[in-house]
Amino acid sequence: MAEIIYSYVSIIKKKNLNIKTKEAIDKFMETEEFKKLSDGTLHEEWFSELEKNNYLDQETGKKIPEETIKLLNIQKDITIKQLIKIPALYETKNNTLIEASIRAHQFLWRMCESYELWCRETGQSEQLLLNIID
Repeated sequence: MAEIIYSYVSIIKKKNLNIKTKEAIDKFMETEEFKKLSDGTLHEEWFSELEKNNYLDQETGKKIPEETIKLLNIQKDITIKQLIKIPALYETKNNTLIEASIRAHQFLWRMCESYELWCRETGQSEQLLLNIID
C-alpha cells in the first residue's frame, strides 16, 4: 500500500514540478485513487484478485499465509479510519473535520516515509523521488 501511495504522489509531483511534497499529497487526496483507498475499494479489489488466484503470490508462486491476509484486513480497517473522506473540509470551521483532514495527510506522509525507508534498507534508492527522509 505504501508503494501505491508513494507512486501516485510522485506522479503528481512530477507533473507539477513547482509544488512541495505536502501539496502533492493534498492533490492526491482529491483523486479517484485516494477515494478507492479511503473507502476500502482498493483492498477489496486486491482481495478479490488474490482469491481468484487461490491466494498465490504472482511473483513467487507461493501461497500467501492466512496470517498475512488477516494483517491486510487490519491494514484496510486502519486505512479507512485514517483516511475518512469528508467533502469540503476546507470550507468549514468545524475542528473535527479539520483534524480528520490533518490525520489523513499525516497518514499518507507516514506511508511515503515508510516506503522511502524500506527502499533505502533494501538498496532501491533509485525509487526515491520525494526525498522525505533526507
